[in-house]
Amino acid sequence: MAANHKKIYRIRTGGQSGVDRATMDFAREYGIPLCGWCPKNGWAEDYPDSPGVLLDYPELTETPSNGTEQRTKWNMRDADAILTIIPGGSLPSPGTDVGLAAGETLGKPMLTVSGIKDVPQILSWLNSLPDGIELCVGGPRASECSEAYDLTIEVLHSIFCHDTW
Repeated sequence: MAANHKKIYRIRTGGQSGVDRATMDFAREYGIPLCGWCPKNGWAEDYPDSPGVLLDYPELTETPSNGTEQRTKWNMRDADAILTIIPGGSLPSPGTDVGLAAGETLGKPMLTVSGIKDVPQILSWLNSLPDGIELCVGGPRASECSEAYDLTIEVLHSIFCHDTW
């Protein structure tokens, strides 16, 4: 990895399968601090029973609500900037739509991309942001896009291993 990661001091995400989970696994693998809100009892589509995703991802904090909307809105609220990865061919994602609307309402710096071809755009956007940000990364869950996990890992690897920022 490039040594110049003063730009992002922490990654925030919500723990759902797909983009969120890939982001958490990537952050752990590369020693990037990780945080985020998850629904009460750690619910995720592949962790339906308490303690849910908290069993394997204790970096997350439960919201008071069992629903996913509060988790998403709180993650948007608490981040400095929001990167949304929506691979081509994804099914409609109500949770991703909630996140995009919340980010817009809050006036957060946001970028929505579809894949690896967008890495130059992501790098340019990140370079426009101040150093030391908390970046929220989100997008569709695995049931809405089976490629979301692998594509997100590929995008994050390309971003963090790039030596121009």
